[in-house]
Amino acid sequence: MSGAAARRLCRLDEIGPSGCREFRLGTGAWPMRGFVIRTDGAVRAYVNRCAHLRYPLNYLEDHFTSYDGRHIECFVHGALFEKDSGLCIAGPCLGQSLASIAVVVEAGEVLLAPELDAEELAARYA
Repeated sequence: MSGAAARRLCRLDEIGPSGCREFRLGTGAWPMRGFVIRTDGAVRAYVNRCAHLRYPLNYLEDHFTSYDGRHIECFVHGALFEKDSGLCIAGPCLGQSLASIAVVVEAGEVLLAPELDAEELAARYA
């Protein structure tokens, strides 16, 4: 796969009511897991690993936000992260950040930013 197809994470309209959509990059038993999230008219992406113990943030598919939808929440230990920056504002990883992934939206598709290589990114966070 090459070009936009290799960089595609999801369609913008696939981001569900919670404003989040999980994706995987790479192949094999342990592909890199990430998610995209809507934030005040923009889309951000993060690696699906808590800054504290590196566990996946979610228990339920495509569900990454706190009950009120204002923050990203780690459902293992309740840490809260800002949607725009990934900065932990409450919990055991206070002051640390989620690993962000640069994305662009083109023609209704959420894509990895052109400067990123999907295979390299997947290998780094696998």
